[in-house]
Amino acid sequence: MHLQSSYPVLMTRDVADAARFWTDTFGFEPTFTSDWYVSLRRGTWELAVLDADHLTVPATHRGRTAAGVLVNLEVDDVDAEHERVRDLVRVVLPLRSEAFGQRHFIAEGPDGVLVDVITPIPPTGEYVDSFS
Repeated sequence: MHLQSSYPVLMTRDVADAARFWTDTFGFEPTFTSDWYVSLRRGTWELAVLDADHLTVPATHRGRTAAGVLVNLEVDDVDAEHERVRDLVRVVLPLRSEAFGQRHFIAEGPDGVLVDVITPIPPTGEYVDSFS
C-alpha cells in the first residue's frame, strides 16, 4: 500500500460551528466547503468535519459525534498558545508540565472533542528511560 494521506474526520452535529472552531481558534483554512462536510488544512496538516447524520455515514453509525476523540496539536510555544486562546475556548486541563515530557493544556472543542496543545519538554524521573 502506498499511503498518500491520512487525517481525522470528526463527526459533528453542526458542521459550520465545528469548522469555525478550527479556523478561528487554530488557524486551519478550508480547502472544500459544503453544508455537510468541510475539509481543513494548516500547512501540511489536515482534518475535516462531517455531518454525523449524512448518508455517507453507515446507518448503524449515524448520529454519533466525535466525542471521546482527543486531537493533539504540537506547537513551538504552548505558553504563548495558551495565552492566545484561553479566552476563546473552555480550558478543561490547565497549562502544566508533565514528567512524561510534555508541557500542555487541553481545551474542549465542539461535540466534546478534546484538543491537547503540546510543546515537548525533556522527560524526568521514571520516564527518561521510556524514550527510544
